[in-house]
Amino acid sequence: MRNLQLLFALLFMAITTVAFAQEKTVPNVKVKKLDGKQVSIQKYAKNGKITVLSFWATWCSPCKRELDAISEVYADWEADYNMELVAVSIDNARTFTKVAGVVKAKGWDYEVLSDIKRELMQAMQFQDVPYTFILDEKGKIAYSHSGYNPGDEDELEEKLKELSKK
Repeated sequence: MRNLQLLFALLFMAITTVAFAQEKTVPNVKVKKLDGKQVSIQKYAKNGKITVLSFWATWCSPCKRELDAISEVYADWEADYNMELVAVSIDNARTFTKVAGVVKAKGWDYEVLSDIKRELMQAMQFQDVPYTFILDEKGKIAYSHSGYNPGDEDELEEKLKELSKK
């Protein structure tokens, strides 16, 4: 009986993964703004702009380095590529209290959302942060990247150029 349950669980995961991969769009999941108001991630995915979703956490040094690097070029990217960056914190309820302080101290000038329960993270089927997605103007996933090494922001910019056809 236990093997049968495991088989069904694996089958469900495989079907979900295939459906997500074929669909290549952001799932309709609610997240919270830093002020506590709930919002659908679709608001950002289907806004007519190229959208970079960067998943991060306060305890993740590579995440903060990536967001710092993007912060340095963000104003140019917004102007050049009609894009916006949405940083999605996966901090849990205990560490979430640090998010606003980190954002303020870093001077990050982009929307920051919270996925405390990691529902969006699970729906987008990845395990670790930093994890970055680029969505085209219609909300379809055009690119994804796991981890951060200095210079990865240059690769992101190349993808932005391709999507904006500049």
